[in-house]
Amino acid sequence: MEHRKLYFLISLIFLLGSSIFLPSCKDEPGGGGVNFFSLEDDKAFGAQVAAEIEGDPVNYPILDSSQYPQAYAYLYAIRDSILGSGNVVHKDDFLWKLKIIEDDEVLNAFCTPGGYIYVYTGIINYLDSEDQFAGVMGHEIAHADERHSTTALTQQYGLDVLLSIILGDNKGTLVQIAQNLVNLKYSRNNESESDMRSVEYLYPTAYDARGAARFFEKIQESGGSSGPAFLSTHPNPENRVEAIIAHWESLGGKEGSEFESRYSDFKNSLP
Repeated sequence: MEHRKLYFLISLIFLLGSSIFLPSCKDEPGGGGVNFFSLEDDKAFGAQVAAEIEGDPVNYPILDSSQYPQAYAYLYAIRDSILGSGNVVHKDDFLWKLKIIEDDEVLNAFCTPGGYIYVYTGIINYLDSEDQFAGVMGHEIAHADERHSTTALTQQYGLDVLLSIILGDNKGTLVQIAQNLVNLKYSRNNESESDMRSVEYLYPTAYDARGAARFFEKIQESGGSSGPAFLSTHPNPENRVEAIIAHWESLGGKEGSEFESRYSDFKNSLP
């Protein structure tokens, strides 16, 4: 533990000493692209956040996998297809664990550093097909895979606060961070990059790699009012649809499947 503290102290000193030379990114949370955490730090931090979330059933009513084995098997099959695409950089570094949060009013999903993925029943019910869901999951996996989460959280809370949590302190802030992860604001570049990664993750699979675009089209049809904050902030849905389709075309424009029927069966298996 002492050597880790020394490492964190050196990192903090380096950050503070370099801050006057780094460009300001306060107008775009997480937009700096500078990450002072190692992969091990991402995993340790993510594990602590996951423990906080899963230890709070009032705010995060997670469906028990033993009671819904088919639903979880279905989600893990989608995850495995994405991880098997060969395009997830940290496929073998992070755990990529999945949990379903039972809350039909929350149209959201999020992924902690280190690859703990949480999806609300609200977003599951909102979507129409498996390729749309895979597109959303790919987007969230990309935030962790590209390590946007740690960068955005560092921008929001400061390096010293996050390091203190990894060292086992600052329980109160950990609770706050767990709550804020649901609607963590990423930069425009982070959101666009995750959109593109989602296309790249899905393209080698059986899915239509434009799944996320169809989700944004659904948001557009509803006037943007019913779309979740985690994907409807910026850039706007119309621009994101165009960018996703353009990237899909640049990869060759291969058609894929939507799997509407089995996605409907999955939704019906949930409470």
